[in-house]
Amino acid sequence: MAKCGDCPPEPVESARAPFLFSGPARRAVHRLKFSGQRSIAGALGAAMAAANEAQPDALTWVPLSPARRAKRGFDQAKALASAAASHLGLPSRKMLVRIADLPPQARRTGEERRRAMRGAFRPSGGRSPPPKRVLLVDDVLTTGATAAECAAVLRDAGAEEVSLLVAARALSKSLPDRCYARSGSRLGLWLPGEEVPR
Repeated sequence: MAKCGDCPPEPVESARAPFLFSGPARRAVHRLKFSGQRSIAGALGAAMAAANEAQPDALTWVPLSPARRAKRGFDQAKALASAAASHLGLPSRKMLVRIADLPPQARRTGEERRRAMRGAFRPSGGRSPPPKRVLLVDDVLTTGATAAECAAVLRDAGAEEVSLLVAARALSKSLPDRCYARSGSRLGLWLPGEEVPR
């Protein structure tokens, strides 16, 4: 695995995003999250499903804290997971619970995010453990710290593979050199219809 200053401690198998987090995609995600325009989840979920290459048994999402979910009235990652699952013909189910209500992470460095995320999630304690192959859904991938913590919790609960599917990938510079993936995995950003490098 490549080592870098922003590498999370527990990698995901792969990560896919249909959009960069800028322009219309950024506005769409913000309208979904902050204006409650839930219909946007359907369009983003369709694009996410088209960008997906993982072969999961089920989808789950990075959950909001109860306080933030109550304030927004819904969980945008759950809405995206439901929409993507519908297009992929797969089940979507709750597998994680957020147990720490953290302040927004947008201005934190990768290392600060990783420290903040440690212990922020636990398994949902549902009827059964996670399936072997899980597709984790979130709205935006920035440093990968949140996804890495969720992946670690899912693996501890019994998942063997955790892949990530997000609506958009935030970039402050060029794409990182696979720093949040297992060695040999294929990460990056490709639009639907583009050939993925092998």
